[in-house]
Amino acid sequence: MELSVISSNLLYASFFIYLLATFIFGATVKVSNEKTNHKVGNIGIGVTIVGFLTQIGYFVTRWFAAGHAPVSNLFEFMTFFGMMLVFGFIILFFIYRITLLGLFALPVALLVIAYASMFPTEISPLVPSLKSHWLYIHVTTAALGQAILAISFAAGLIYLIRQVNQEKATKRTRWLEFILFGLLCAVGYIAVGTTFGAVNYEATFEAPVNEQMTQITYEMPPIAGPADGELLTERAFGPLFETPGWMQGVNAPVKFNAILWSVFAGLVIYGVLRLLLRKRIAKSIQPLLKSASPRLVDEVSYRAVAIGFPVFTLGAIIFASIWAQEAWDRFWGWDPKEVWALITWLFYAAFLHLRLTRGWEGERSAWLAVIGFAIIMFNLLAVNLIISGLHSYA
Repeated sequence: MELSVISSNLLYASFFIYLLATFIFGATVKVSNEKTNHKVGNIGIGVTIVGFLTQIGYFVTRWFAAGHAPVSNLFEFMTFFGMMLVFGFIILFFIYRITLLGLFALPVALLVIAYASMFPTEISPLVPSLKSHWLYIHVTTAALGQAILAISFAAGLIYLIRQVNQEKATKRTRWLEFILFGLLCAVGYIAVGTTFGAVNYEATFEAPVNEQMTQITYEMPPIAGPADGELLTERAFGPLFETPGWMQGVNAPVKFNAILWSVFAGLVIYGVLRLLLRKRIAKSIQPLLKSASPRLVDEVSYRAVAIGFPVFTLGAIIFASIWAQEAWDRFWGWDPKEVWALITWLFYAAFLHLRLTRGWEGERSAWLAVIGFAIIMFNLLAVNLIISGLHSYA
């Protein structure tokens, strides 16, 4: 069996093992006996570690199959990011022993890995600018830093759902619902992409790109078609409108269309859940989190930032600048990816400053953790998918 096939099978196996671990951690919500809860939590972390080791197997076999570190495109980076997110959870679990953290951190990792599968998974040669040892030094440390920071989001979300008063609709409850809606958008995109992928849907357009007529293929029905494009595929649905002209590149219209499908599918799923639950989603979850200690969850959220921030600084700022000097003869060039890495760094620096000097603990800190994760995901997805730059390898 080829290494690439073994690698794919190991990734699928790790995904389902993480899913099993999530259900095990979910069982702790219904367990009132502390001793039993501890035993179930130990089983959950044991299964999680098995899944993590399986995903390491995926990473190593894909590295051998590709001949380079598998972090060179969006599929590879996001699967590695999901793996590091699980690694960060394992570390913090053994420090604080919060079983509920697994019920929130693992689904985020699952969404990241599943979302990655929507992008091309084929092994491809490195572009010349990536043929450097800095590929695995810079990218892996940056991903590890972001993943540990993402754990602060999981802990912050637990805190907010646990503490925000859900008895009446307020600005805070609306923002909390919006956060959950964003997660459902990711679920919706995965569902839509998998469905149309199963039926091998394709719609091809011919459109001008950089003043040359180019064929652009959609794998989901085009809500937004390419600017000045002509649909070539017979019996395919025509677009509702055109992609804005400032979105340059062959893949920009396709990626923008994917984001629109994410939002549409998220709205459908959210609407169905609201009809079934007959109340806000956060209000439905809140009773399940009564056993969570707000003080301890807040401490986990802060500790994740305290650990993740220096790692992110090392990987995404220092190592990135060294590689930029080596590759492009300048430490800094205001590329969109560089700008958003700096914005991320400044935000978490402000987080720690406000936490340590201004006493922003509890709910304020939790909201900052959520905003920080939104910035990370914008940098990972929107900057890569929509805004053209030197880092647009996806």
